Amino acid sequence: MKYLRSQILLLISALTLLSCNYSQSVQAKPSPVAPVKNLSILPPQPSASDLAVPLTYKIETYNSQVMGGSRTYGISLPLGYEKNSNQRYPVIFLLHGGHGNPKDWWLEQKGNALMTLQKLYATGKLPPSIVITPDGNDKRGSSPYWDPQYIDGPHGNVSTAIGSELVKIIQRRYRTLPNPDFWAIGGLSSGGWGAINVGLHNVNNFSILFSHSGYFKDQSGPQNSPIIHIRNISPQAQQRLRIYLDTGRSDIEEIEEAKQFTQVLSQLKIHNMFHEFPGGHTWNYWRQHLADSLTFVGEQFRIAQTAHTADNLTLKK
Repeated sequence: MKYLRSQILLLISALTLLSCNYSQSVQAKPSPVAPVKNLSILPPQPSASDLAVPLTYKIETYNSQVMGGSRTYGISLPLGYEKNSNQRYPVIFLLHGGHGNPKDWWLEQKGNALMTLQKLYATGKLPPSIVITPDGNDKRGSSPYWDPQYIDGPHGNVSTAIGSELVKIIQRRYRTLPNPDFWAIGGLSSGGWGAINVGLHNVNNFSILFSHSGYFKDQSGPQNSPIIHIRNISPQAQQRLRIYLDTGRSDIEEIEEAKQFTQVLSQLKIHNMFHEFPGGHTWNYWRQHLADSLTFVGEQFRIAQTAHTADNLTLKK
C-alpha cells in the first residue's frame, strides 16, 4: 500500500509539473498579429481609362479676409478625383511671375502645365495631385511696371493670403492630405522667389519648395530675402524642407544668387537640388523645365509616404 501511495504521489507531481510547463509555454507564445492593411497614403497610379480623359482647369473665386476682397485661383483636380471619393491628395501651388495671373501656368503658349501633368501622371513620376495657381498680385493689381510682391507689405499681406489663408480654403473645399510633407509650392521668376519666400514664412503648411529662375534677395529687406531669412527658421523646420532650384545659363544674376543660396542650404544641411540648364528668362524655358521640378516634387511625396508608413507600422506594433 505504501508503494502504491508513493507511485500515485509521483504521478500527481509529474502531471502538476507538466501542467505548469504547458501554462508557461502558452503565456510565452506571442499573440497572432493581424495583417497590416494597405497603408498607402498617396493616390494610386491612374488607370488607362482615367489617363484617356484630358486634364482641365477652372478659375475659382473666394472672399479673402486678409486682402479685403474677392480673390481668384486656378485649379486642376487630379485624374480620378470624382470617382475616388475616399482618397485624399497632395497639393502643389504654382505661382506666376511679373505681369501675370492665375491662368498663366495653364495656357498652352505659356506654362502648358496640363500637358506636363498628364505626362507625369502617365509615367508615374508624379502622383495625382491637386494643383493650384493662386493670384499673386497685391492690391495694386497686375502691371508691366512692377513685379508681384509676395510679401506682407504696404500693398497687402500677399504672403499670408497665399501661404495660410488660401491653404485653409483649399483644405476646406477639397480632399487634401493635411501633412505639410505632401504640400509643395513653386513658381517662376518673381514667382520663384515668391514661392520660396511664402514657403519659408509658412513652414507649417509647406515642406517642398521649388523655384525656376528665381532670385533670393529682395529689396524689401532681409525678412523677405530667403538667403538670409532661412537662418531664422528653427532647425527642426529646416530639416523638414526639400528645395529644388533651376536657372537658365543666360540668367547671369539669377544663376549667381541660386549658387549662393544652395551654398547656404548645404551649410544648414537642408536637402536641396540645383540645376543649370541652357536657356533664359522665357516661357519656353519654364514650360520645358516644369517637368523637372515636378518630378522632384513627386520623389519627395513618395519619400514622405515611406516615412509616414513606417511611422504607422511602428505605432501598430
